[in-house]
Amino acid sequence: MAQEAVEKFYGTGRRKEAIARVWVKPGSGKIIIDGHELLKRFPRQAHQFMILGPLKATNTEGKLDVIVSTVGGGISGQAGAIRLGMARALLKMDESFRKPLRDGGHLTRDPRMKERKKYGQPGARKRYQFSKR
Repeated sequence: MAQEAVEKFYGTGRRKEAIARVWVKPGSGKIIIDGHELLKRFPRQAHQFMILGPLKATNTEGKLDVIVSTVGGGISGQAGAIRLGMARALLKMDESFRKPLRDGGHLTRDPRMKERKKYGQPGARKRYQFSKR
């Protein structure tokens, strides 16, 4: 009983404080995120739309199984990280996907991060109240 080796393609996605490790392989279209189905893990339609974006752009929705492991961040950051990781994995799978992924903005890493707190101040931008006397 020789089992056929199915090739997996890997992509890392990051957004804000979230990191997503994404594996894509040919299959029935299941999307498993941290052991849960997509709809259970991300109930908001906006997040589902964001995550499914790379698959829709490349017309591979329902043809690939996606396994995701996320660490850190919140739900929106994780959704953005999954999107980028999935796009990178699809790009490794087939280089001809570059144009539709690039046109959809799926390959661009969102650079916005939390600004660090500065020393001598109560926050990143907040200053202590000025006193003239």
